[in-house]
Amino acid sequence: MPDPHETTTYVGEPIEVAWDKPPMLSKRPSCPDRFTWDGTTIGVTDLLEEWRDYRRRGKMASNMRPAHAARAKIKGSRGVGRFYFRVLGEDGRIYDLYFDRAGKDGARGRGIWFLDRVSDPNPD
Repeated sequence: MPDPHETTTYVGEPIEVAWDKPPMLSKRPSCPDRFTWDGTTIGVTDLLEEWRDYRRRGKMASNMRPAHAARAKIKGSRGVGRFYFRVLGEDGRIYDLYFDRAGKDGARGRGIWFLDRVSDPNPD
C-alpha cells in the first residue's frame, strides 16, 4: 500500500548516466552509479528494484509474426525493450530510471536513459 505521506511526480525527461565501472554490453545496462538531471548530479546509494519490459511499442508492435512476437516479449529483440531501475538517491528521494533501447530522437540506435518518476518519502 502506498505511503499517504509520500509524493510522486512524473518527470519523463532524458538524463545522462554514469558508472564507476561501465557495463560490458551497452544495450543491457546495469544500474548506474549516478545520473544528471536538470544540471544536478545525483548519486545512487541503493538499488531498490529492477525489471525489464520487452513489449513492442508504436510501429514495432505489429511488425512481427505472432510466434516471433511471443518469444521477443520474453527474450527481447534488437532495439526493443526497456530496463527499469528504482533507486534511492543520495538526497533521500526515490527515482525510477529506465533505459529505452529503441534510441529515439536521433540517438542512432544507442538507446536513451530517462528519469520516469521521483518520489519523496518526506515531502515536508
